[in-house]
Amino acid sequence: MLRVVHVAPNRAEAELIGNILKGEGIPVVLRPVGVPHMGDSAEVEVLVAEAEADEAREILDAYAG
Repeated sequence: MLRVVHVAPNRAEAELIGNILKGEGIPVVLRPVGVPHMGDSAEVEVLVAEAEADEAREILDAYAG
């Protein structure tokens, strides 16, 4: 099962977050939210395996400072 660990305001930020997590060895799935015609400016959920969700949040918290 997958868990949402971050909701990015756009595709670019979601990809950045995804790359950070992938760099730490955590596989990521990006899932657009909302209206499909908004393209890259729509919100995007960043999902990871439930077993890795806590670790992913800790990594993101460390980057957020």
